[in-house]
Amino acid sequence: MNLAWIKINKQRISVDTLIFHTLGYLVLAIFAFSCFLPFYLVLINSFMDEGTILKEGYNFYVKKFSVTSYNMILKNPHDILNSYSITAFVTVVGTCLALLLVSITGFVLSRRDFYHRNMMSFFFFFTTLFNGGLVPWYLLCVRTLHFTNRIYALIIPSLFSVWNMIICKNYFKSIPFEIIESAKIDGANDITIYFRIILPISIPLLATIGLFTALSYWNDWYNCMLFINNRRSDLWTLQYYLQNILNSAQAMRRVAERTGISFAGQVPMEGMKMAMTVIATGPMLLAYPFVQKYFVRGLTIGAVKG
Repeated sequence: MNLAWIKINKQRISVDTLIFHTLGYLVLAIFAFSCFLPFYLVLINSFMDEGTILKEGYNFYVKKFSVTSYNMILKNPHDILNSYSITAFVTVVGTCLALLLVSITGFVLSRRDFYHRNMMSFFFFFTTLFNGGLVPWYLLCVRTLHFTNRIYALIIPSLFSVWNMIICKNYFKSIPFEIIESAKIDGANDITIYFRIILPISIPLLATIGLFTALSYWNDWYNCMLFINNRRSDLWTLQYYLQNILNSAQAMRRVAERTGISFAGQVPMEGMKMAMTVIATGPMLLAYPFVQKYFVRGLTIGAVKG
């Protein structure tokens, strides 16, 4: 009797588990498809003829194939390769320096033996509530720090994030302080503790913050617009370079409309927008799988530990 009851319950549990897993995979598949669909739509329509897009709108398959948009964007391959290299340099250097600064600051402010940590934390947090304004900040950067037409002007303004520092601080506080004390007893100084102990066990945290920081640097065009003028187009980032191409195309279309000339097929505005999205987001999409495992682990930062 008991054996039969246990066998029925096991079968019922296995069926319930199968139904639960099936529904879970189905929901995840729908969610994954909904996330993939916009990228697919952008990629397909970047190869669509402009006239077809204007007449029928965006489609999920190519009705009339055209590479005019890519030809216009890649008309000067040297310029776009240069903007790629500038953006890659700024992204790599800026991300590494930003991770170093926020992690060091968070490590110091998380230490129990740092007596003034609460007061110093208040000074950092205060900057998130009040600032000096855009005009004083711009004058400081241009007149005092001489950011105009300098490549470090694309790195320094976005170098330090108080929010990322607070995340690092809270994560480091969750690391048992006894580990640091044991390292000090063994003769390790603070620099050794930071590089040999803290950083290796904080890889998920650094990968998560590094991914968002890299995205911020890669998509940045505002600093380039402020500090890099047209005489130094060799310092233009990818986003700003693509934006200038789009603005030039829009200006050509407005002039053509005023003069009565139809430029709808010659200046593929909609196709260029799609192609620019593919060109700008492609490298970051390729880089994401390499940090995916750390990113997934980093999402659980702050969860209750067993």
